[in-house]
Amino acid sequence: MSIEVQNISKSYGAQKALDNVTFSIKKGEIVGFLGPNGAGKSTLMKILTTFINADEGTASVNGNDVSEAQLNVQQSVGYLPEHNPLYLDLYVREYLAFNADVYKVAKSRIEEVIQLTGLLPESHKKIGQLSKGYRQRVGLATALLHNPDVLILDEPTTGLDPNQLVEIRNVIKNVGKDKTVFLSTHIMQEVEAICDRVIIIDNGKIVTDKKLDKLVSEEKEQIIEVEFNKAVDESLLSNLLNIKSYKNTTDNIWLLTFNTEEDMRPIVFDFAHDNDLKTLQISLKNKNLEQIFREKTKK
Repeated sequence: MSIEVQNISKSYGAQKALDNVTFSIKKGEIVGFLGPNGAGKSTLMKILTTFINADEGTASVNGNDVSEAQLNVQQSVGYLPEHNPLYLDLYVREYLAFNADVYKVAKSRIEEVIQLTGLLPESHKKIGQLSKGYRQRVGLATALLHNPDVLILDEPTTGLDPNQLVEIRNVIKNVGKDKTVFLSTHIMQEVEAICDRVIIIDNGKIVTDKKLDKLVSEEKEQIIEVEFNKAVDESLLSNLLNIKSYKNTTDNIWLLTFNTEEDMRPIVFDFAHDNDLKTLQISLKNKNLEQIFREKTKK
């Protein structure tokens, strides 16, 4: 396993940030680590990167124990923290050269990561002159500089515009072909676009750990949005086969939730015909990752 976490707990005074957390990640997986603010995401990432120690439990990266083989862990991990620390007075290449010396990697690697992260247009500037998005790119380039086996990214796309988001997502996906990527984010579309698997943490405990496609497909409910040509008697909707709930969102548009995976649109069409109605539009509105996340973490 690239990352192995066993019964990790961590407290800050009376507050328990992590409570008996256990999971493992194979090489080549891109795993999204999700949770509300204060759920324990950054704390776990700091433990995995040897910045802090756990109170209980064990963790290893590439077979190296994070508390006993810290140097080996640091050499095999590329880490982009949430608050990306940079030397603002250094030029981009100057900063990367400094880190190349720390990691003892060839200077030729600097140009490779500049190209890989799309830094070239701004690479002649001081870091303090860069936008927030380009500063994130510098942080990502630094994390990739020593060609680590494992990338741990805490909010890697903070401050990026929509075009930059797509570019960095592609970088992460390409890198993930031969590395393990463990990333934390609040952007659900980012997880859906990049990740193979999702781990959701809430109040320091793992509440979900599943492959992304399986997590979405396991949702048995089906949601249909339909617009009728005129008002509908609610009592009639209550008689629909497998109906769980119905909500009038605006005018004659209804959100119908069914307790089944079977496509219920033909049933809705028949309902309209039998009740002298016409369907002006109809579409499936099944749960996405954001809705699943809210359900798993709601108090």
